Amino acid sequence: MFEVTCRDGVCRIFRPETRWLSTGYDGGESHGNVAYNISVPEGWPETDLDTYVEGRLADAGFTDGGPALLTGVDQQHARRARFGPVEVVATAGVSNPAELPVEGLRDGGRENEPVDGVADDSSDSDEPQLGTVNVVVGTTRSLAPGALPNLVAVAAEAKAATLLSRCGSPGTTTDAIVAACDPAGEAASFSGSATEIGNAARVCVRDAILASLDSRYADRELPTSVEDAQYGVVADEHATVSNVD
Repeated sequence: MFEVTCRDGVCRIFRPETRWLSTGYDGGESHGNVAYNISVPEGWPETDLDTYVEGRLADAGFTDGGPALLTGVDQQHARRARFGPVEVVATAGVSNPAELPVEGLRDGGRENEPVDGVADDSSDSDEPQLGTVNVVVGTTRSLAPGALPNLVAVAAEAKAATLLSRCGSPGTTTDAIVAACDPAGEAASFSGSATEIGNAARVCVRDAILASLDSRYADRELPTSVEDAQYGVVADEHATVSNVD
């Protein structure tokens, strides 16, 4: 699916005439040849993201524009996984986990009362955020209009299941996904988990994220909760729930 080149902290994910759908800062649907995953330095202060990305691409010698994801994870920890008609390229860091407590929430006497937990919102911190799980998932098939967004959902589910198993959180505060397909490929109307594409995406997302985590945390402790992490948030509030009339 992809030709991948990493240089100067920029990972270029190349495939000619590809349809992309990004949840990153410059997100949305586009057509083109490339997507990028860019590592940012510790203490990164930039706010003009378009200018910053343009400069990083130029410094790395990449000229094509395309959707870009940003991460505090070095590209040496990027991993790719292929299975069937799908390929995934991922980087994974979990220093800013986003927990969603579930256990005990159906017990009596807790309506609109927070459960115990840490609520350290790293988005309000002056310290750098060094986590992020970025996933680029692509298929050689031509996906129907609803199937490409659904591939994002399938990848997000696989990411959450993988991180819950390994880290105790379904994601971080800054995760992003790019989904891609070949407009000239064999047509596919669906990309759900029971389809060949969806199943392959789940397998590839899981295996690429696990490999990236193993690389990044080979010589450091892997956080398994917000309490263990440098940053993070816990969604421990309660919504008001009612019947649908």
